Amino acid sequence: MSSGAARRPQVVAHRGASHTRAEHTLGAYLTALDEGADALECDVRLTADGHLVCVHDRDLRRTASRPGVVSTMDLAELDQLDFASWKNPWAELDDDAPDKDPDLDKVLTLRRLLETVADHDRRVELAIETKHPTRYGGLVERRLLELLREFGWDRSGTPVRVMSFSWTALQRVQRLAPDVPLVQLIERAHHWPMLRPVIGDDWMLGPGVQELRDHPRLGESLVRTGRPIHVWTVNTETELDLCLGLGVTAVITDRPAYVRDLLDG
Repeated sequence: MSSGAARRPQVVAHRGASHTRAEHTLGAYLTALDEGADALECDVRLTADGHLVCVHDRDLRRTASRPGVVSTMDLAELDQLDFASWKNPWAELDDDAPDKDPDLDKVLTLRRLLETVADHDRRVELAIETKHPTRYGGLVERRLLELLREFGWDRSGTPVRVMSFSWTALQRVQRLAPDVPLVQLIERAHHWPMLRPVIGDDWMLGPGVQELRDHPRLGESLVRTGRPIHVWTVNTETELDLCLGLGVTAVITDRPAYVRDLLDG
């Protein structure tokens, strides 16, 4: 791996240690903490009864192996589902597999994740992505900030930053909690010229690593802004080298232990 990075980027566990554990489960996040992740990343969606849960997809087919839309279900309904078996469907046939702890494999509420971070024995940051479009619109951000306020994490010094592909969602957060850091996610290189005039002066940038690889001029343009850059999803040594060459602030990875090992030589 190349050397000479200006500073070590923050290692952010994407949906937890999701390369080895089922994404967005408490088990995945506890593993990421054990592996020394500097920060945890999660996606949040709102249930029908107003709870924020850590789920990426709007429907449940991939991660809970059944039909259903998160926004139309109550938390109690989601709580009955197994969100981990899809990751290792043959585990029940493995006599050497450790006994499962159902609490680690259920739907994870954002409140539970915040409590886990608050109780941890070192500072851990949180990168929370609000998913759009959604039937609840701006209610997602309002519920998020209500919850952050309970933890005292809606003000300067908060360990939380909010990310979204929706710049209007980030504008809502800025109006409601001006001191919460914001990251404008960038899905396609050709979106950047349209986003640049409308995003806040102090927002950070979150490009995908594939776009940086496929469009080198995108990385050059982002670096010239002088803004912190948080790149997703960085899972190989080649991808990490690209990030180090750009001097990015954070790398979001499914493999926090592996990336830490690369950075630490």
